Amino acid sequence: MKHRKMSGSAAGFRIGVVAARFNQQITNKLVNACVNTLTAHGVRKENMNVVRVPGAFEIPLVARLMAKSGRFDAMICLGAVIRGDTPHFEYISAEVSRGIGQAALDSDVPIIFGVLTTETVAQAMERADTKKFNRGGDAAKSAIEMVKVMRQVKNVGQKSAARRPAN
Repeated sequence: MKHRKMSGSAAGFRIGVVAARFNQQITNKLVNACVNTLTAHGVRKENMNVVRVPGAFEIPLVARLMAKSGRFDAMICLGAVIRGDTPHFEYISAEVSRGIGQAALDSDVPIIFGVLTTETVAQAMERADTKKFNRGGDAAKSAIEMVKVMRQVKNVGQKSAARRPAN
């Protein structure tokens, strides 16, 4: 069994980002860290497309549409759903999670889940803080790794098919 470490630049990668406007003080930090991380790894700004949607619930539809366009090697979904006094948090969190997962399966494009689901605004702010634990930057790193994994898996599959004897 071969185990390969993913390394190298992300130059040439085309990355789409779908981010909610709701909780903008948090999502702006996630988007900025995401874009900065992608740039630091060699993704050119002209190969990134950031699309804003009203809230987290709208993220999966736009991510799926963008992924199926064939223009992106990976998609990154960013947002913040914060628990309130009603069951709204559970409904939105569950549907966003399900929708993003389904979009990835429907498109065969890596779609990274960078939607914060927290109990408090303070927890969300901490997870968006670039000096602590910014999930936007982490989502960018996951997207880069997944593009490399997908390319490797597709390459291995093509090599295997080329070695099979014809019937």
